[in-house]
Amino acid sequence: MKYTWRWFGPVDKVTVRDALQAGAHGIVSALHHVPTGAAWTVEGIRQRQDEILSGGLTWDVVESIPVSEEIKTQSGDWRAHVANWQESLRRLSQCGIRTVCYNFMPVLDWTRTDLRWETRHQARAMRFDLPDFVAFDLHILKRPGAAGDYPEPLQAEAERRFRAMSDTRIAELGRNIGAGLPGSADGYTLDQLLEKLRSYQGIDAARLCANLVDFLSQVVPVAEEVGVNICAHPDDPPWPLLGLPRILSTRADYAHMLGQVESRANGMTLCSGSLGAHPGNDLPQITRDFADRIHFVHLRNVTREAETAPCSFYEDEHLEGGTDMVEVIAALLDEERRRRAEGREDHLIPIRPDHGQEILDDLTRGAQPGYPAIGRLKGLAELRGIERALSHPRLGACA
Repeated sequence: MKYTWRWFGPVDKVTVRDALQAGAHGIVSALHHVPTGAAWTVEGIRQRQDEILSGGLTWDVVESIPVSEEIKTQSGDWRAHVANWQESLRRLSQCGIRTVCYNFMPVLDWTRTDLRWETRHQARAMRFDLPDFVAFDLHILKRPGAAGDYPEPLQAEAERRFRAMSDTRIAELGRNIGAGLPGSADGYTLDQLLEKLRSYQGIDAARLCANLVDFLSQVVPVAEEVGVNICAHPDDPPWPLLGLPRILSTRADYAHMLGQVESRANGMTLCSGSLGAHPGNDLPQITRDFADRIHFVHLRNVTREAETAPCSFYEDEHLEGGTDMVEVIAALLDEERRRRAEGREDHLIPIRPDHGQEILDDLTRGAQPGYPAIGRLKGLAELRGIERALSHPRLGACA
């Protein structure tokens, strides 16, 4: 495995050298300052590469080239945005970067009600609290028609929660849920969020899925031509939010997407945390089923508070939670061995310890929520320990 580390650029309070010392082999980054829909320039890519090289590592994975709302809804300048996405792939390839992660979540990227929730051992973790989220939808955002999306008992609990909320908590919920992509300056006020939701009127899951396939039919041939693998990140959390469809939440969703555009360049970002929030997803089996099309991996764990979807959950320690991380890593090592036997250049799969709890000095560093230094170092050390043990000759050599 090639262990990577997400870095948000020079503004990141966790440095590339921190990642190097933590044991990372490469960096996952993006040009967060480039407006969504615009093409990345070679000069901008090379500048980011130089910034990473100065810290002792290389830029191995792009996460992400954002897919604009215009592309997802096929409105406005969406064709120009697709052309710019294609051009960004060409320029990344020209600079030697061959793996690009993206997502197709409408309006909201990963969504949490709490960014620094206190765990049982007084660490800080991200959390999705379902009643609080429903309270936001019904009583803070006041989305038209929202009540029809929730059962009566959940609505009653959400109302009780809302009535007990302070003004500070109400404002915090709005900020947390309306936040944009990690590392970006994007975000929505309540009025802006409602306007974005209105732009999806008439777009159901089938229509959004068709738009994804249309997008892939245009960008995958370019990816093949320039030797880049693109890989779709799952929905987070993996169920509809705020009346919006979500189309990459389950094994069946990925089987459809990958089957519609049959190309190795059209792949999957296996995120064990995003998929693991859905009780119907068997992560070791999903890893085996789609192993040939997995180009990038996020390893993290969540603890669900109910075996239903949707449900409340929080970001647990990497070896805790509902996903059997040993089985997932064993399946990935099997796939790497198979790729080596085929002589594939991409036999080493880039993975990163995704998210992490804030512990020790993280609690005062003020890094990007979910991306602390020591919490990720701990997760990376645990994941590397599993790989080393599974690869040892005494256990029958997965490597």
